[in-house]
Amino acid sequence: MTLSKVALEGGYVITPDGMVEGGIVLIHGTKIHAVTGLAKYDREKYTIIDCRGMVVSPGLIDPHTHLGLYAEGSGEAGEDGNEMTDPVTPHLRAIDGVDHADRAFAEAREAGVTAVMVTPGSANVFAGQALVMKTAGGFTDDMILDPYVGQKMAFGENPKRVYGGQKKTPGSRMGIAGVIRETLVAAQNYRAKMRKKVKPDRDLKLEALVPLLDGKTAARAHAHRADDILTAIRIAEEFSLKLVIEHGTEAYKVASVLAAKKIPVNVGPTSTGRSKVELKDLERDNAVRLMAAGVRVSLITDHPVMPIADLRQEGIKLVRDHGVPLDTVLHTLTTNPAMTLGLDHRIGAIRKGMDADLALFNGFPTDPSAVCMMTFIDGKPVYVREGKVR
Repeated sequence: MTLSKVALEGGYVITPDGMVEGGIVLIHGTKIHAVTGLAKYDREKYTIIDCRGMVVSPGLIDPHTHLGLYAEGSGEAGEDGNEMTDPVTPHLRAIDGVDHADRAFAEAREAGVTAVMVTPGSANVFAGQALVMKTAGGFTDDMILDPYVGQKMAFGENPKRVYGGQKKTPGSRMGIAGVIRETLVAAQNYRAKMRKKVKPDRDLKLEALVPLLDGKTAARAHAHRADDILTAIRIAEEFSLKLVIEHGTEAYKVASVLAAKKIPVNVGPTSTGRSKVELKDLERDNAVRLMAAGVRVSLITDHPVMPIADLRQEGIKLVRDHGVPLDTVLHTLTTNPAMTLGLDHRIGAIRKGMDADLALFNGFPTDPSAVCMMTFIDGKPVYVREGKVR
């Protein structure tokens, strides 16, 4: 269904300035045209959706998934998230591995999730280029918001296990840090040569790291243990890199450092078991402690570790088990990930000029009893809970 002008009328609209009761969201094409509490508009020019009794929320955002890289039901043949033949693969691109037909995209829409970061896995020290995409829109290229939002870098257990087991470097934490520093120095030298009149022969690996060195993309550091988080910070400062901590299982142990240095953390998922060594000190209130310290926190599923449809459950548990306010938790699913992804000018809030990515719930989104009733992406209804929307 293609709609040029849509009015979401009569719901509780969550805006950056608070909740608007009986609000109206006007959508023109792919963008939000206006948000108002006044019913003064030319109703004949709009397709009107009755939102009475519903809460109109920004679409939810998961800033750390492997959606489409491990397609549902495809088994080992569909696992395209790791290239475990070389610890340094910064030139690999998630966009080249995403299966847009993965049914998990539909399950994301059904849960009100409208945007995700898709990143290569953490087997390699430099694993490749993460992207941000909508969860609807056709083929992968049509769904892209940012094709290179970060370079995945992995610390600790995973690259140690993969390459130490092959009797290759790195087999230790020192080895991981050494590989990172050595590779970044080589990329600095390559960048310096690129700026001269006589250009060097293209090196795709080093070329892929130039945007990282230039601050145009971020280091997405897979780090669970506190010591690995501190190593990531040490290296980021040495090379002046933008840094985001991914998972951050022991981030609560260094919360004051992360807050002082304004380093955001994509936390989780915390609803898993302690299945490996680096998860032994997992605490369910990690996100709560980080927020209390002043760290910008976003919640993640790490799909398929947790199904993408359970993103909201990560927030609901903060409300239910730790008493975090509903609206504070909603920020960890909308505003915060949009900011950490550098896309808060387009997604993560309901205001004029933003992408019309919206989710309608029959209660506040982080209330355990609420259910997603309808999802819009780029102004188009991409999910309707059958028989439940007037």
